[in-house]
Amino acid sequence: MKRTIAFLLFAALLCSPVLAIETLQEDAITIPVPSAVLMEKSTGELIYAKKPHEKLSPASITKIMTLLLVVEEIENGNLSLNDTVTASAYAAGMGGSQIWLEEGEQMSVEDMLKCVAISSANDCSVALAEHICGSEEAFVARMNQRAAELGMKNTHFTNCTGLLDNSSHYTSAYDVALMSRELIRHDIIKKYTTIWMDTVRNGEFGLTNTNRLVRFYEGTTGLKTGFTSKAMHCLAATAERDGVEYIAVVMHGATSTDRFESAKTLLNYAFANYALASLRAPEALPPVYVELGQVNSVQPVYDGKEAALVKKTELSNLEYSMELCESVRAPVTKGQSLGTLTVTMGGKPLAEVPIVAGDDVEKLSRWQIFRGLLDMMSGE
Repeated sequence: MKRTIAFLLFAALLCSPVLAIETLQEDAITIPVPSAVLMEKSTGELIYAKKPHEKLSPASITKIMTLLLVVEEIENGNLSLNDTVTASAYAAGMGGSQIWLEEGEQMSVEDMLKCVAISSANDCSVALAEHICGSEEAFVARMNQRAAELGMKNTHFTNCTGLLDNSSHYTSAYDVALMSRELIRHDIIKKYTTIWMDTVRNGEFGLTNTNRLVRFYEGTTGLKTGFTSKAMHCLAATAERDGVEYIAVVMHGATSTDRFESAKTLLNYAFANYALASLRAPEALPPVYVELGQVNSVQPVYDGKEAALVKKTELSNLEYSMELCESVRAPVTKGQSLGTLTVTMGGKPLAEVPIVAGDDVEKLSRWQIFRGLLDMMSGE
């Protein structure tokens, strides 16, 4: 037997499912940069794209991948924030944005991570790369491997800093959004990318964030600036308000002001026009009875995406229709289909969310069934 549960929610709630988001045309937003992308973090939905797959020099936004690999090493337990990193002559000689490491100087992973995230320190980037992989070359190989895993099809790295411009070192606005999205899934990085000013070397060396949005734009969570004469002014900017986080990537701006103002324009558009919608019915899922099971019931759970991006102007009445088994015969396998939640809006289908068993349930043995019958008979 199927249970059907319908709920109507009004647009003012802004808390439920999903309209298909169409990528905006290039002229929908006017920004003075040749390539840009606007993406929502949790769904990966694109809201705006302007030449998103064009291969361009990335300058220091290359370090987003460097930071990602460092953070992953930390969270995998292979690296500690308290570990000591020793600067090589090669790392100390990087030039560009730096904290002027000296050969043989030692600093904690945390301080070097902070220097990269805040001040875009090339010397610290290379020192961390060497500490993790033994050489920058080996680290760059891992950068390219990770890029492939993330689906960054128009990216190839030849260094971990972006300082050295060459035709073999490139990425695209869309690929930058992909690696930015992956990085900000690690909350640890926001401890550093949201700092405006700080110090290292026992307070003797000051750091100021190259991303001025940290100070001047509400909700900024990061992420990374970049500049070389070839790449010009680049920025991956992330910001969160009311539980929704957006990623704005702008490439090759003519001026620093162009990149920051373009990112603000994109983020402002997102916050004004879009909202996250939950792909879960407001009522709790009831347990499903298990016939001949070691336990009497199994708790169903939702499978698949938890939320979707919706245009605020397109939100209206939402209807949830749930089809859920009343009972299921043991054995039950975790993940086994038990039903579907169908979400519609204005009579149009929006999403179908699978409902599955949350646990395994073993079948009663013959002896257990027999003993149960005996118990029932003795109870009479």
